[in-house]
Amino acid sequence: MMLEINFRDKIYKTNMYLLKVKGTDKIPDYVQLRDSNYTLLAYFRVDRPEKALEKLGLKHLEEKILETIKILPYGKVTKFEM
Repeated sequence: MMLEINFRDKIYKTNMYLLKVKGTDKIPDYVQLRDSNYTLLAYFRVDRPEKALEKLGLKHLEEKILETIKILPYGKVTKFEM
């Protein structure tokens, strides 16, 4: 299913991919959101996704995205399925 993303005041219909990046002792874990061309749309801490998702117009999917991130393995690009 294609998602509608409001990115920089333009609406895109695209697939979305997630990549969870493992942090270190001083650097927290991060998540990358990428479109179907693997262009980086957002990069945010796992524990603070609110601003990034709101900026993309995906605030309504926050709960589903967080559930997916919890089970997502580190370093593996995964297609976000609704």
